[in-house]
Amino acid sequence: MRPSNIFEIFEDSIGSRKFIYTKNLTPGLTLLQERIKKEGGAEYREFDPSHSKLAAAIIKGAKNVGIRKGDVVLYLGASHGYTPSFVSDMVGKEGFIFALDFAPRVVRDLYFLCEKRENMAPLMEDANHPENYKDKITQVDVVYQDIAQKNQVEIFLKNTDLFLKKGGYALLALKARSIDVTKKPRVIFQEVFKELEKHVKVIDQKFLDPFEKDHAFFVCKN
Repeated sequence: MRPSNIFEIFEDSIGSRKFIYTKNLTPGLTLLQERIKKEGGAEYREFDPSHSKLAAAIIKGAKNVGIRKGDVVLYLGASHGYTPSFVSDMVGKEGFIFALDFAPRVVRDLYFLCEKRENMAPLMEDANHPENYKDKITQVDVVYQDIAQKNQVEIFLKNTDLFLKKGGYALLALKARSIDVTKKPRVIFQEVFKELEKHVKVIDQKFLDPFEKDHAFFVCKN
């Protein structure tokens, strides 16, 4: 096990295949029965790129995803909490995650996850309307969004504008087919890049195939 070039990510390899891990903040507890490795008195969870767009971006060669130990993160589209749980590992006990989703069934799962991970809190809110939760959260170091809606870029920019600290990072997992099924995904990715550049600096972009078809991952800085 060795540190990755990404902060708080560790890697191992078998032959030419690379595997990535985070140091488990809740030893003995996993979310999807992910593979565990123990080394040097610590426990590491495998971060599977077929289950997470963040993991896929890292495996595809992202050099910086902007997440640091101690960061405060607004996670939009937290779903059942798989990727947020790894972000929780990455920011550690000194950090914090506001895990937002609008589906009651999903937020129930998030609630139980957050009971085990004290650096996370669930929010049942619609990311389209950040004005409704602006008094419930602080300014953040990172905005992370994984929302498959037609106006996902608009949602991303509204939340980034309202909550992201100057110099903070904004991470967008983009699903092209949710924006327009008639256009080629690469065309949509180019259009989104140009729109993002009007508001933030795009420092990296990764296409996530074969892990996630028709998806791209944008790393931006405020």
